[in-house]
Amino acid sequence: MGELCRSTIFFSDQHLCYADILPPSQVRARIEVAVLNFLKALSSNSPSISDLSLISRNSSNSRVSQGLLTGDSWIFLSHSFCTRSLTRENSAKSFIRVWKVMEMCYQILVQEKRVTQRELYYKLLCDSPDYFTSQMQVNRTIQDLVALLRCSRYSLGIMASSRGAIAGRLLLQEPNKEVVDCSTCGSSGYAISGDLELLEKLAMETDARYIIVVEKHAIFQRLAEDRVFNQIPCILITAKGFPDIATRFLLHRICRAFPNLPVLGFVDWNPAGLAILCTFKFGSIGMGLEAYRYACNVKWLGLRKDDIDQLVPEESLVPLKPRDLQIAKSLMSSEILQDSYKEEVAAMVQSGRRAEIEALYYHGYDYLVKFLATKIVQANSL
Repeated sequence: MGELCRSTIFFSDQHLCYADILPPSQVRARIEVAVLNFLKALSSNSPSISDLSLISRNSSNSRVSQGLLTGDSWIFLSHSFCTRSLTRENSAKSFIRVWKVMEMCYQILVQEKRVTQRELYYKLLCDSPDYFTSQMQVNRTIQDLVALLRCSRYSLGIMASSRGAIAGRLLLQEPNKEVVDCSTCGSSGYAISGDLELLEKLAMETDARYIIVVEKHAIFQRLAEDRVFNQIPCILITAKGFPDIATRFLLHRICRAFPNLPVLGFVDWNPAGLAILCTFKFGSIGMGLEAYRYACNVKWLGLRKDDIDQLVPEESLVPLKPRDLQIAKSLMSSEILQDSYKEEVAAMVQSGRRAEIEALYYHGYDYLVKFLATKIVQANSL
């Protein structure tokens, strides 16, 4: 414990820019150290309220790490810090929110419970309505606490709320449970648990040759109903939109278990679709301290500009929305994005149009399987 006590409210080793997975006892110890340092500053000869020093979570403090022996890349945060201060008007409430969430997490760990971010939000809304008025405030404060204590959200007792599903040529077995054949789970697939500890313990077997990450649940359902995995030996996985942590964690877990399986992304041809693919591929800046646990080397299979030019009728293209243009601007300014991806974004903006995967139904409802098979055989991915 003594080694953790430093001159700031919490230890600040600038060489450690990642969040540890810790047992509850160690997380409680880190919280206790933070409280002791805070009280020490208050009771000193020159009493003061210490600022909270956090790893900065913004684009200027993000970098990309490239695996030496693999094609994997992921976002990580560098050595720049920001502070939450009670004495500055613009961060006073954020300062208090961190302590409120820290208190709640300590109670959760003592009780040996786990809660979702949504459950935590409603508890804080009731207990501290002056400081928590939205789910976003809770989510950001959790990330502040991760950046302060340098431990993962799961270590804090916060469980992922999973929306994801998986189907195809994969056998899963939870400890002391029956084996689940994901090829027999119907069009909705096997629901992915939000319990990361359980996902880590899954026993898995597969004879698949590909993993296909599908942006949208409706497309996932169509492919599962058409049993695409009988024609293309694959595993299908979807987060039903923007990827949640549990789906990203399971995908990363499968990639670790079967490192020779290529991961292919099937998303809409619009900035949001590419942003979803990049979150699976690199992680996110907001969770940069944990990104390496979830990032996978996803290749962009489609939809891309060549697909639009050759296969999508003009009538199926719809105008970009203002939100699309905001995402496109963010993608174009990113130092992480490879040039071939930026060229696709530039083409979207220049055309002023976007296309959804469903536009391929112009060729028939059974065309998706043929489209994927052709792209895979041609090794046509970025």
